[in-house]
Amino acid sequence: MCGILAALGCIDVSQAKRARILELSRRLRHRGPDWSGISHHGNCFLAHQRLAIVDPTSGNQPLYNEDKTIVVTVNGEIYNHEDLRTKLGSHKFRTRSDCEVIAHLYEAYGEDFVNMLDGMFSFVLLDTRDNSFIAARDAIGITPLYTGWGIDGSIWFASEMKALNDECERFECFPPGHLYSSKLGGYKRWYNPPWYSEDIPSTPYDPLVLRKAFEQAVIKRLMADVPFGVLLSGGLDSSLVAAVASRYLAGTEVARQWGAKLHTFCIGLQGSPDLKAAREVADYLDSFHHEFNFTVQEGIDAIEEVIYHIETYDVTTIRASTPMFLMSRKIKSLGVKMVLSGEGSDEIFGGYLYFHKAPNKEELHRETCQKIKSLHLYDCLRANKSTSAWGVEARVPFLDKEFINISMGIDPEWKMVRPDLGRIEKWILRKAFDDVENPYLPKHILYRQKEQFSDGVGYSWIDGLKEHAANHVTNMMMANAKYIYPENTPTTKEAYYYRMIFERFFPQNAARLTVPGGPSVACSTAKALEWDAAWSRNPDPSGRAALGVHVDAYKENADIGNGNNEEVSADFSIKKPKFLDGGVKVAVEP
Repeated sequence: MCGILAALGCIDVSQAKRARILELSRRLRHRGPDWSGISHHGNCFLAHQRLAIVDPTSGNQPLYNEDKTIVVTVNGEIYNHEDLRTKLGSHKFRTRSDCEVIAHLYEAYGEDFVNMLDGMFSFVLLDTRDNSFIAARDAIGITPLYTGWGIDGSIWFASEMKALNDECERFECFPPGHLYSSKLGGYKRWYNPPWYSEDIPSTPYDPLVLRKAFEQAVIKRLMADVPFGVLLSGGLDSSLVAAVASRYLAGTEVARQWGAKLHTFCIGLQGSPDLKAAREVADYLDSFHHEFNFTVQEGIDAIEEVIYHIETYDVTTIRASTPMFLMSRKIKSLGVKMVLSGEGSDEIFGGYLYFHKAPNKEELHRETCQKIKSLHLYDCLRANKSTSAWGVEARVPFLDKEFINISMGIDPEWKMVRPDLGRIEKWILRKAFDDVENPYLPKHILYRQKEQFSDGVGYSWIDGLKEHAANHVTNMMMANAKYIYPENTPTTKEAYYYRMIFERFFPQNAARLTVPGGPSVACSTAKALEWDAAWSRNPDPSGRAALGVHVDAYKENADIGNGNNEEVSADFSIKKPKFLDGGVKVAVEP
């Protein structure tokens, strides 16, 4: 990951303005500690903070076409850059950087080239021949980007809003899958896959097609000239990423440079579920495993810094970002600069536990579509900014464009949770990798119940956060919350505590509006409350709020969301899961 900042159409073009742009760009240096660059043409400035992953020696940015009439600053990775270079055979390249193709593609195809890119990216491109520009963001919003407007009529783009909030009168999230064109004077959507319309697909499920698509998604992300590894929680998604990477690492360029043994990383409280499961997967894959411990107090001590970096007050995101932030610092200390991670699977396959309550395939499919469209506000934001805080890049193979198209084209009946048929959440993904002759993972790992990251690192982590917040937020503060924070009013003391910290760093109204709101149960949207009204009594984003589904669920009627952190007991028990035809059957006893 890199950090980009562009200010276009500025009235002030003095050396003092250039110095100010550099000063603001330095706020993004954690994203790109390896080199800094700036291009100034007329009333336009493009700055870059580089994290060197591909072509570390010559790929400094901004990048140009042959005669330097096109200049571009890019944050991201273009996995098909070699194929694109072949298509651009008459063009002469200055570097081996994967991102240089963007300047030449624009020269050859104009503004309509973005859909040719296979990767994760945010970029700003300036055509100095007519002083026009475009900015674009990848299909799902894996890389962050913000748009801002200055009082002098200038328009700004930056990887994080901390580079904009002091200069722009207004700023907002740049929508994923869109392009901003100065010629059009606004956004247009370049990403238009079949699933975006939310029509119900009917393609039959083929486990081998799904498996092959995911393997290709992982393989293409092994493109690197620096040491890398896999974030391994021991859950299904990260374990599959590690299994495929381990299987196909030998023979790649990165293996030739840095060795063919995969490095895996996990973090948790002492004795946490993730640490145990990840260690077992690492042993099975024979990876070079790195296990990190943190304490609840160490996590609490990092909260303010985490909120500054991830730029949100969303409770779920902060809970999960903190251990990921701490782990990324450890990973950086080992000299690793890139990691693969498992984000996106739950959104694509209906993996969150509230999907157990989906009433039919139509609602399930539309909900997965909505979840994917919102990923840039949640898991993508967390994965990118938590790692980039320490100059580490996170790549997410589940969010590969082709893999999403195949997965979202499957008849959603196959994604429905069917305990009577032995199908738990994400059964079609589990089944695709259930290879008896050449197993990818141990069977019980392949069919492990969904455990949200903020839970899996240790249940006392969330409990500790709630207790800490209760000591800093009074009942009177909660009673007046709607007056202090009329937008997205916090409904728990934990949410109020995070909001206070966020507002200290980002007091502008534009900043608070970049964060989504609404009730959440076990990482759900409000749909969970429609599907099962009983869950409204446990409005907590922890997986343990999935009453009747999670094997360690909170007790029914637990007053988790009242700000008092008090639990009301009730008789409610859940049987432990039983394997049935390769799946887990969860039975509930009232």
